[in-house]
Amino acid sequence: HTEDAAYNARVIAKNVKVLALADLFPDRLEHCRTQLGKVETNVPEDHRFIGFDSYKKLVQLPDVNYVILAAPPAFRPLHLRAAIEAGKHVFMEKPVAVDAPGVRSVIESGELAKQRGLGIVAGTQRRHQSSYVETIKRIHDRAVGEIVECRAYWNGGGIWVIPREPGWTDAEWQLRNWNYFTWLSGDHIVEQHLHNLDVINWVVGTHPIKASSLGGRQARTEPVYGNVYDHFATEFEYANGMRMFSQCRQIYDCTSNVSEAVVGTKGSSNCSDTIRSGQEWHYSGPKSNPYEQEHIDLIGSIRNGKPLNEAR
Repeated sequence: HTEDAAYNARVIAKNVKVLALADLFPDRLEHCRTQLGKVETNVPEDHRFIGFDSYKKLVQLPDVNYVILAAPPAFRPLHLRAAIEAGKHVFMEKPVAVDAPGVRSVIESGELAKQRGLGIVAGTQRRHQSSYVETIKRIHDRAVGEIVECRAYWNGGGIWVIPREPGWTDAEWQLRNWNYFTWLSGDHIVEQHLHNLDVINWVVGTHPIKASSLGGRQARTEPVYGNVYDHFATEFEYANGMRMFSQCRQIYDCTSNVSEAVVGTKGSSNCSDTIRSGQEWHYSGPKSNPYEQEHIDLIGSIRNGKPLNEAR
């Protein structure tokens, strides 16, 4: 994730330079440096940091003012707090935490960032995608009436897996294969399906108060897949009694569906570019790469003195 996010920021924003890199593993840092070489980045050796405390060294550099956090999600609250306390603006990948204490820590760091005039964007790129922004604005203006039902899906195939190599400790293998361990990723309902759940919460304007869920390991049962599930189905309930029905799956050779939808008293919408209410409306405005747009929006907000803050 680090090289992707840094590449996006470096390519699309003017007068942005990658000054430092930090990673737990030397080979991963070198891989990142190689990938960033595509945008003519040359990070000096004394600005490359390795180890569990590498983030502390990076955020203390006086010439760094914009930090990208893309370590496994379990470390995000700790890294965010250090960056904000060091006076840095932050782009952090999602999810921002894997448990309730981590979430509370991120909210606290967000409040500290507000006090210090620092920006934070959280990697939920749909919130920066023009078609979603315009469609959801219309839903908020009651284009579909009162919302009575929502649906959210990330049903897809498997993802990358890192087989264990001789000599690796349990900790190193889990850290390199972090998607497959709940303590590091929160499982794919948190790490991946979060995008769809966030869209529905954005549309509804609040968060659920209850959830009833089932899940299990049907296809990914070997030890290489750690302790995560491969499918979940959840019914969320909001304070007004409205329900969201959610599914997420990482199993090959099954029907895929990555989408969101809402049904209202006057119509329905896919939340991303279409509203059906009497007559059908389709988004036809400008389109941009949302992975780049989130950096454009954050950097622009910092430069105009009104930094975005998406921590909460």
